Amino acid sequence: MTPPGRGGEERHRATPWAEARALAARAGRTGPVRSRRVPLAEALGRVLAEPLVALTDLPSFDTSAMDGWAVAGPGPWMVSEGGSVLAGHARAAELPDGEAVRIATGARVPPGTTAVIRTEHARTEQTRTRHARTEQTRTERAGTEQTRTEHAGTECAGTGSSRAPAVGVRLHAEREVLPGQDIRPRGQECRSGDELLLAGGPVTPAVLGLAAAAGYDELVTVERPRVDVLVLGDELLTAGLPHDGLIRDALGPLLGPWLTALGADVAVTRRIEDDADALYAAVTDSRADLVITTGGTAAGPVDHVHPVLRKAGAELLVDGVKVRPGHPMLLARLAPERHLVGLPGNPLAAVSGLLTLAEPLLRGLCGRRPVTEPYRLPVRDDVHGHPHDTRLVPVVHRAGRAVPLHYNGPAMLRGIAGADGLAVVPPGGARADDVLEILGLPWPSPTEGCFT
Repeated sequence: MTPPGRGGEERHRATPWAEARALAARAGRTGPVRSRRVPLAEALGRVLAEPLVALTDLPSFDTSAMDGWAVAGPGPWMVSEGGSVLAGHARAAELPDGEAVRIATGARVPPGTTAVIRTEHARTEQTRTRHARTEQTRTERAGTEQTRTEHAGTECAGTGSSRAPAVGVRLHAEREVLPGQDIRPRGQECRSGDELLLAGGPVTPAVLGLAAAAGYDELVTVERPRVDVLVLGDELLTAGLPHDGLIRDALGPLLGPWLTALGADVAVTRRIEDDADALYAAVTDSRADLVITTGGTAAGPVDHVHPVLRKAGAELLVDGVKVRPGHPMLLARLAPERHLVGLPGNPLAAVSGLLTLAEPLLRGLCGRRPVTEPYRLPVRDDVHGHPHDTRLVPVVHRAGRAVPLHYNGPAMLRGIAGADGLAVVPPGGARADDVLEILGLPWPSPTEGCFT
């Protein structure tokens, strides 16, 4: 039976963890997504507001995939005296059948090219010849033609003729030559107008490279949602060692960078004393898309968040979540496109609220696609659970399994500081080798081997 009083009311209205996340995600997708066109140099870390559509064929012309020889027809080939074909130069003349020309990686392939032979797969020899011959003629007359050429050369030399044979270079392939080998044909990667990437994806360094290759100078990206962080409490120090009942503020340094990593533009991080009027003014004066508060979400004598939200006419969407740590967290709608997430004051409990409510809300505000397949891993050890609520437990990855960390109390940051993620432990706990959902963290994993 649910005990009477305030505790019973909290348990009755608390939202199951998965449902709370789903509500936060829907709240983030209710308004229109604002977009902004930015230069490529400023787009890193933003989210695509439109699909990335190719503005040109890639490659835009037939190019050599290797340094080597462009050849036409069957070999062996007489090497052209026209010089090499280099990347970035004008289109080369058509390559006649039976000829070869030096070519560099990325260079435009001359018209008439059958294949490209890599430098290491070919050899050359000097020969005296008047003109290029077909492979059949060279094969059938290999023994006699040289004699005729030399004889003709002797006669010409004796009479002073200007038709003396030239010394040329003949190219031989040392491996089978297949038509089209080591040529990147025009449009191999995409054609102009092809959709390369969907809207809602992050702009990574690879996306910047693809966009540049596809002809873009700017990208249409989602405007970063603005966030104000209000850190509540008279007991907080911003410098020095804790003393006389005062403690260091851990959430002020933590929340701004974390929210930035989630795609937000943190406009301000302010300390607010335990004063209801000061909190009301800060909340109602803010023009941010999302206000984050820390502490003050329970029912203590200086927990002012609920009274302030009632006074401001806010709509409570989530008032308590069945999760440990962090169950007093809340989500409220301040205006049609403005929200407030109230985080508990204990550091790990605040992280729990951040991942439960703020992260899915910001995903929608940032225009990112929703996660359809959660990341899952088996746990190496048994994990103690809460009788009724979900638990979020810091874990590290070891040999394809999640290893729970010990420092997982509501006020502790030691575990999450070395974690690869948080395991979602269902009510009642989990046994070793149970497969659990893992909430990832928006930064690289810590160095392996720090925890056992």
